[in-house]
Amino acid sequence: MFRSDSIFSRFFGFTPLSAIAVAVLASASMLAAPLAEAATKSTSTQKSVKKQAKSSKIEKKASSSSKRTTAKASSSRKVVVLKNGRRQVVASHRAAPVRAVFTPAKPSLGEAMGLRDTEDALALRSSVALVMDQNTNEVLFQKNPSAVLPIASITKLMTALVVTDARLPMDEVLTITEEDKDTEKHSSSRLRFGTQLTRQELLLLALMSSENRAASALGRNYPGGLPAFVQAMNRKARELGMNDSHFVDSSGLSSSNVSSAMDLARMVNAAYRNPTIREFSTQTEHEVNVLGRTQHYVSTNRLVRGGNWEIGLQKTGFISEAGQCLVMQARVNGRNVVMVFLDSVGKLSRFADATRVRDWLEHSSPPAPQPHTFPSSPNLTQTPGGAHAILASQQSHGT
Repeated sequence: MFRSDSIFSRFFGFTPLSAIAVAVLASASMLAAPLAEAATKSTSTQKSVKKQAKSSKIEKKASSSSKRTTAKASSSRKVVVLKNGRRQVVASHRAAPVRAVFTPAKPSLGEAMGLRDTEDALALRSSVALVMDQNTNEVLFQKNPSAVLPIASITKLMTALVVTDARLPMDEVLTITEEDKDTEKHSSSRLRFGTQLTRQELLLLALMSSENRAASALGRNYPGGLPAFVQAMNRKARELGMNDSHFVDSSGLSSSNVSSAMDLARMVNAAYRNPTIREFSTQTEHEVNVLGRTQHYVSTNRLVRGGNWEIGLQKTGFISEAGQCLVMQARVNGRNVVMVFLDSVGKLSRFADATRVRDWLEHSSPPAPQPHTFPSSPNLTQTPGGAHAILASQQSHGT
């Protein structure tokens, strides 16, 4: 035993065994401490992440539940009725969804000029209105009658006047080509390129259904082409005394086709004297053969289709710059009248305005007509026989 200790002591320099063991254990402890600390931190981190995820999940669930509750509360409404003099809740219903109000991309010229702010006794939705006795030229109602505005497809009435005045063969077959494509408003058409129809059919579609390619083909096939046709349109306007009017195409797609209500009354009277224009503009429907397929067309005027009006001539029109437009000749309360409505707000408002005017004529017993002629200057407001016959503002904002 002594010998072993002696050798061991000699080998390790007389260091006691207990000291060596302590040193070895201390080294091992120093090496293990960082590993244990890292393991502890990793476990702690994992627990923290799991805890945060669980907390986030609970918050999302609570938020979703809160949103559903809020949405349900905001979309419900109470229905209250009076019973025995007391307010009583009888039911709870989900409220109707709120719909966004449509706003046009750009205002019409009439709106930009402030014409829609003009008030009148009939509360019309049209910026411009004129009602005239056709036999005496007595103005029965007027609202901004001298304002010069785009007239859209009302232009096609002048197109019809020029076509019929030229006495071109109505049975001549014309072809729809790419030259008739709408490059102004990029509108569509059911008259495909290559369609062949007679001049008579094209005139019917232009007046009844406001077919733009039909009107374009009519102008393009005029002697001298479309430029000569436009010159003839403006020449005809001067002949009729339409000094506030100007035309640049045969379809009305350009906003540069402009006129006033007084001028349009002149044009309606001239067109009414043509039996063909009267018949075609008031026809309710028609079928044509388009490249081997039957196409069914109807009138753009719902009052014509309704059948409870005596309409002798009509034309509708719309482009964004002009708003909704309508001109008509009709018999109301035993009187032949010409009606003009320009820049109406909403697709159906022009027809509602016409109905409102008819109701007024039928129930207000207007005074007996007195002979009057058009004023020598279209920009002067005509004064009818009695002051009570004027129901509208005499102002023409911006003109």
